[in-house]
Amino acid sequence: MEKPWSGRFKEETDKFVEEFTQSVSFDKKLAPYDIIQDIAHVKTLTKAGILTKEEEKKLIEELIKIKKEIEEGTFEWKKELEDVHMNIEAELIKRLGDTGRKLHTARSRNDQVATDERLYLKEEIKEIRKLLKELRRVLVKLAEKTVDFIMPSYTHLQRAQPVRVAHYFLAYREIFLKDDERLLDLYRRVDELPLGSGAVAGVDFPLDRFFTAENLGFNRLTRNSVYATAERNFILEFLFISALIGQHLSRLSEDLIIWNTEEFNFVELPDKLCTGSSIMPQKKNPDVLELIRGKTGRLYGNLISLLTVMKALPMAYNRDMQEDKEPLFDSVENLKGMIKGMTLVLEGLRIKEHVMREASGNFLLITDVANYLVEKGVPFRTAHHIAGSIVAYLLEKEKRLEEMTLEEFRSFSEKFDKDIYEMLSPERSADRKKVYGGTSREEVMRQLEVAKREEGL
Repeated sequence: MEKPWSGRFKEETDKFVEEFTQSVSFDKKLAPYDIIQDIAHVKTLTKAGILTKEEEKKLIEELIKIKKEIEEGTFEWKKELEDVHMNIEAELIKRLGDTGRKLHTARSRNDQVATDERLYLKEEIKEIRKLLKELRRVLVKLAEKTVDFIMPSYTHLQRAQPVRVAHYFLAYREIFLKDDERLLDLYRRVDELPLGSGAVAGVDFPLDRFFTAENLGFNRLTRNSVYATAERNFILEFLFISALIGQHLSRLSEDLIIWNTEEFNFVELPDKLCTGSSIMPQKKNPDVLELIRGKTGRLYGNLISLLTVMKALPMAYNRDMQEDKEPLFDSVENLKGMIKGMTLVLEGLRIKEHVMREASGNFLLITDVANYLVEKGVPFRTAHHIAGSIVAYLLEKEKRLEEMTLEEFRSFSEKFDKDIYEMLSPERSADRKKVYGGTSREEVMRQLEVAKREEGL
């Protein structure tokens, strides 16, 4: 099959080269966007006087037919034509002859592929943002159900201080909200039209790029033709944000995996989202959460892969950049699956309130003891030392903090009085944190109302 550049070469392309350099096996995913772009380009060529109205009509009719064939799976993709762009163009030439040969006027595959990728990514960012919103809504609903549930918070995976379970879920909601803000900010940078930049230096024809942008739904144009064809920062930035979202999903997965163990026993995962063991009948494995955790590594790898491809490329387009698509497609599909999986897990999660409450007393209240002394006029560092001495004493005596007598408290400081026992409650501990962003019931309810309003609940 004749190549579009065959006029320059005396030898046919080696079959190995055809196989090694082809990208149609994966970039055919861009076909819907390529045809949308082709139609807009045809209209721009007509406006510039390069095509007649009749030629425009024929080209658009055939492009729509090809689009339908691709959707129905009857279109024949040919590796020897390298990529999605040449496959579609070759089919147009086959059907329309010289009229089809006019399609690529004032365009290079360099600005063409950059436009396809931006169209694709704009749509996928919208879809991922919808999925993140649904995940956040589930977190808010969980928070609403658990305002009066108390749990231990953890630092260094050691029990720290009592908090409301709702506060924990709202923390992750904040994290995923920031992820959404990053995607929204990125969308503005993706929303630039490269078409009309040519291979590197612009085009020789009077194209109205603003007209093309309007037809394709872009709000801005790229302002430099070299930049337009040379950079893949919009993909790199998406891969970074995907990796970051993956990290957040992975941390939440890790929490739930740990909490689901018999040792913690804080939650129970839904049966329909777990699997069993091929040898041990008692097993109920959190495979969805483990795979979310594992697939995060793929998201990291895709980012590093493209960073490595781009790190030493001379300006502007280089064929190395063909390697941008598989990491992009892989991250998009895996990220969407990961968010959906986490949403399903949280929707079916059963929280064991009594177990969490039981784990929230004893030494988790010792900071409150130190703060009690501060309120009695003891300097904080002194109060901290006294509270630490009480912990050592209780460990030696194998007693719980709540079991200490007033005499025992007073042996450490005369500042202790019977009102110390008012402090020895996980609920009271949480409710003392009235600071903005804290975990008192009043403050958590305020946070919850804000979250519900922002998520449209």
